[in-house]
Amino acid sequence: MFRDPHSHPAVARLEAAFGTIRDEFRALHDREFVPWPERYLYGEGWTVFGLYFEHRPIEHGCGFCPQTAAVLAEIGPIRAAGFSRLAPNTHIQPHCGRPKQELRCHLGIVIPDGDLGLRVGPEVRNWREGECLLFDDTVEHEAWNRTSSDRIVLLVDIPRAD
Repeated sequence: MFRDPHSHPAVARLEAAFGTIRDEFRALHDREFVPWPERYLYGEGWTVFGLYFEHRPIEHGCGFCPQTAAVLAEIGPIRAAGFSRLAPNTHIQPHCGRPKQELRCHLGIVIPDGDLGLRVGPEVRNWREGECLLFDDTVEHEAWNRTSSDRIVLLVDIPRAD
């Protein structure tokens, strides 16, 4: 299920840093994006540039995005974070995340116009540049991008505030 993003204190900090985060993403180009590990969910077209994994900063990734890394360090313990790229005509199949004590946050970085979205349970929403979506990824969810451009979000697993 989706949560009210502004009910979590981390969201305000991420949205306030949007311009800086977007600028660091733009400087990456295609550098070091790797396929999302669970390939059975999507086939091709979902890649990530990692910043955090299992509560630890990824030095290489954070070195290219030091200001983004500083923002992430400010908002508390982060299980995972990175830039998530969904290529044109990519569909991530319905799935559930593993049980954990975090919520998944998507900060819209580059959001094309057209048919793209995120379904969590029965609800469907779309991303907006500079705004966060917050959801419980243990609930069945799927995402799609049926446009001709990449969709980029900063994906952050943040501690539950409830």
